[in-house]
Amino acid sequence: MSDIVTSVAELEKLYGQPAPAAIVKETSRITPHYRAYIEAAPFVALATSGPDGLDCSPRGDRPGFVRVHDDRTLMLPDRRGNNRIDSLRNIVNDPRVGLLFLIPGVGNTLRVNGRAHLSVAPALLDSFAVEEKAPRSVMVFEVETIFFQCARALIRSELWDSARHVDPKDLPSPGEILAALSRDTVGGKTYDQEWAGRAAKTMW
Repeated sequence: MSDIVTSVAELEKLYGQPAPAAIVKETSRITPHYRAYIEAAPFVALATSGPDGLDCSPRGDRPGFVRVHDDRTLMLPDRRGNNRIDSLRNIVNDPRVGLLFLIPGVGNTLRVNGRAHLSVAPALLDSFAVEEKAPRSVMVFEVETIFFQCARALIRSELWDSARHVDPKDLPSPGEILAALSRDTVGGKTYDQEWAGRAAKTMW
C-alpha cells in the first residue's frame, strides 16, 4: 500500500463521512445568522487562483467593511496596499474565490466560496470612501456556498489568548528581511523606523 493518498475513494475511506451538522450548515445564500458574522468581522483572508498559481491575501478594516449587498452578494473595497495586485490579477483571469472571516475573541470562523469580479463604477467606489478617499476598485462576490467552521483550529492555536501573543522583537523585522533579500539596497533600520508614519498617511 502506498503512503500517498492518490484518489478520493482512498481519502473517503480514511476519513469516513462527515457528521450531519457539517452538511446542514452549508447553504448558498447569506442567512441572517451568517450576515451577523460578516458584519462583525474586521478581517478576512481572500483566496484566489490564476494562471501563475494560487494566492491567499489578508484584508482588514473596520468591522462590517465587507458589505452585504443582498443575500447572495458581498462587496469588498480594495484599500491601499503594496500594489502587487496578486489577488486582483487572479480574479480578472479566474473568478473563483474563497473567503475566510475571523472575528477577534470568537472561535468559529465563516467560509464563503464563490465567484468575483472587479467594479470601478464611480458611485460604488464613492460609497466605500473613508476620510474622503475611495478605493480604486471593489470586489463583488457572488456567493455559491457559505458555512461556519467550528472552533477547533482557533482553540488549538490559542489565537486569541493574549498570553500566547508573540513579541514582534523576537522575529526578523520587515526591514531586516528586505535588507537581507536585496543585499542592503532596500529596507534596513530606516525602513522599520519610518514604516508606522508612512502607513498612517496611506491607510485609506
